[in-house]
Amino acid sequence: MKVHAKVIVVTGAGSGIGRELVLHLLSKGAAVAGVDLNQTSLGETAKLALRYEPAFRGFVLNVADRAAVERLPDQVLAHFGAIDGIINNAGVIQPFSRLNDLDYSTIERVLNVNLLGTLYVTKAFLPQLLKRPEAHIVNLSSMGGFVPVPGQTIYCAAKAAVKLLSEGLASELLDTKVGVTVVFPGAIATNIRENSGVSIPNTAARSGGMKPLSAANAAQVIVRGIERDAYHVFVGKDAAIMDKLQRLNPAYAARLIASKMRSLLSH
Repeated sequence: MKVHAKVIVVTGAGSGIGRELVLHLLSKGAAVAGVDLNQTSLGETAKLALRYEPAFRGFVLNVADRAAVERLPDQVLAHFGAIDGIINNAGVIQPFSRLNDLDYSTIERVLNVNLLGTLYVTKAFLPQLLKRPEAHIVNLSSMGGFVPVPGQTIYCAAKAAVKLLSEGLASELLDTKVGVTVVFPGAIATNIRENSGVSIPNTAARSGGMKPLSAANAAQVIVRGIERDAYHVFVGKDAAIMDKLQRLNPAYAARLIASKMRSLLSH
């Protein structure tokens, strides 16, 4: 689906990949409804989007609040008149801790935002997307959605569920005009640690020393994936390499990641 002249909803639009997705989509002639829990950061995105007015509108919302999400399609329709696509980008990571050391409130928050938030937004907007001549759903999983990262086990479980949710939905929609793309970012230079309210070793350490990809470059890769109706999009060399390695030898891939994480988990 070409994004020009389309109306796209982007969650997590206040910073990182979400903000860069907003700006890149606007630069390509799309209109964007940006959704974020943080009103201040969403306002900063709105300021950066001023030159594209009135093509951007911000909506302050917690994607884990199902009732609020269910009201959102009508709000977006009232402003833009149509909805052609959604990008479920909002997400949080967990503290860098073993499962045994995590409390249930932390576990529930990670699952609620990453998995249920994606589900709520998808289900809320799907009826509108099915009415369009063509439409697209993009769900961000993670490299951790197909290879385990010790210390991020709940986050990985949520992102693995997003992968299967997306693939199952894609199969259900084969006879429709709605495409589905699942995205697997590797190490991306964003402020997800701060937004998640956790202390975690830097992304370079988690990527095995590879330089993290910029959020702007990640956004470009994702939008290219939309426009070629890609099934899977791997963002960053680390994600692409680990995908090949885990398909060739999943046990070795898991041990490799575990060996890199061992010293970090010991702290």
